[in-house]
Amino acid sequence: MTRKKVILAYIANDAARKATFKKRKNDLMKKVSELSTLCGIEACTIVYSPYQAEPEVWPSMLGARRAIARFKNMSEMDQSKRMVNQREFIWQRIVKAEEQLKKQLRENREREIVQVMYRALVREGLQGLTIVDLNDLGWMLDKTGKEIEERIKKLKKSAPSSEQAASAELQADKAAPENHAALNDVVAVEATQNQPWYMDLLKPRNEGDALNLGRNDPMPSYPYGNPAPSWSDFYFP
Repeated sequence: MTRKKVILAYIANDAARKATFKKRKNDLMKKVSELSTLCGIEACTIVYSPYQAEPEVWPSMLGARRAIARFKNMSEMDQSKRMVNQREFIWQRIVKAEEQLKKQLRENREREIVQVMYRALVREGLQGLTIVDLNDLGWMLDKTGKEIEERIKKLKKSAPSSEQAASAELQADKAAPENHAALNDVVAVEATQNQPWYMDLLKPRNEGDALNLGRNDPMPSYPYGNPAPSWSDFYFP
């Protein structure tokens, strides 16, 4: 459940104002304590109220005096560096809100002019436009044209030129036959080295060179006669 937004205004009811004071005072003391512990800084809080005779001090009277003495020992420039009163704080908030409003109005105006420009591109009429609208439309057209030109220049710088692309293709075409020839040589060598064993049997030999024997070497004897050929005479006469 979302917390209800509190209106920053004086509370007229006495009981509600007193309850709010106690609650906010305790929250303030807790936040200062957390800030001092987490960030390791020296801080103090002094709260005066009509509900108590003596002011409430955190962390102690001695700690508050030490923090105040340290602050007074600083130069006037350092003391007033980030110090603001209620008037200055509200004025800073007003200036910041005005800047945000101007920025939002400018963004809304640019969106309106962009819509008018798009309608002009589809040949819709520009009737009803004032001199201010036409001036803003001309400014938007110039801005859009410059952005398009910058984009085109970036694309031209990043993309290779047509001459470079043509020279690269020409070099690739020249190197292609050499690469194919080298590849064919490698394939031929591998085919020669990886010939199957029976290719040696198909090579033509002389009568005395059977089984790679010399002419004067004796023929081997087989106990069961001459072995039968490993293929049929029908295919190899």
